[in-house]
Amino acid sequence: MQIEDLEVVLKISELGSITAAATHLDMQSATASAALKRVEAALGAELFIRSTRQLRVSSAGERFLPLCAQSLEQWQHAKQAVTKDNETISGEMRIAVSSDLGRNVIAPWLDAFMAEHPGITLRMHLSDSNIDFYRDAMDMALRYGAPNDASLYGFKICNVPRLLCASPEYLTKHPKPQHPNDLMQHNALFYQLRDILNDAWDFQDEQRRYKIKPKANRAANDGDMVRRWCVAGHGIAMKSALDVADDILSGRLMSLLPDYTVPCGELWLICPSRQSITPSMRLLRDALRKNTQQSLQRLVEAGILPQSLVERTET
Repeated sequence: MQIEDLEVVLKISELGSITAAATHLDMQSATASAALKRVEAALGAELFIRSTRQLRVSSAGERFLPLCAQSLEQWQHAKQAVTKDNETISGEMRIAVSSDLGRNVIAPWLDAFMAEHPGITLRMHLSDSNIDFYRDAMDMALRYGAPNDASLYGFKICNVPRLLCASPEYLTKHPKPQHPNDLMQHNALFYQLRDILNDAWDFQDEQRRYKIKPKANRAANDGDMVRRWCVAGHGIAMKSALDVADDILSGRLMSLLPDYTVPCGELWLICPSRQSITPSMRLLRDALRKNTQQSLQRLVEAGILPQSLVERTET
């Protein structure tokens, strides 16, 4: 049982919901639930009585929670007395980022962040493969998709719409698709993560869902390579709106099939544990949320994305 587990339990008590507590604390519900189970296992008693519709404090919880809150308050005072001098935004920041997002989108944002906080030094790991925090000695990873390991901790940065796109050069040689089924007559550019080839694209309109598997003469395990092929006119690609925002706004790429929706993704800043969170990491999280919001909002203003797909993530 850890101090952070007790903070989760108190937040569950305050909000009356594991899901609400997880949302407030920027963690997944499974992580909050695991923290509660660890505390209850250590105490040998259930702190909450759960049902399908509600959660209420048990008699053991009524005795434990007030004392727990007092103890945590004293702990915070003691911690602040010791760590006050460590709140300076400085030191090495080791971050892993996917290739296309890191090289073409995040790098300028990190430059601006370091200019604002000159005490920061940077180690940037560019790869589309998931990292092992301990083997690769990284502090954090910026990744598409929520962490699937309950031992990890993450901050959701934003929802990320995905766009089907092609270059004007490609579209001068091939008819512009008007329906998902038209993609069967086009050349696709596929992305492959490890041994999984993303060779099927999903679309939805008001009537039905379409799952399309077009032919492709190129695939890469590097998202930046797929984007470059697309800009060069070699075919049609499905890309994160963040990755291709500048290409679309500059006219290097065009968004296709605007009347059909595509499943949205999520961007997360992930770290090994809550204990590894630093003041600089929290500031970077806030900067990333601001920058991604601004980038996606530009696509809304250009008529590429609907406002409903660009939701602000609370800090």
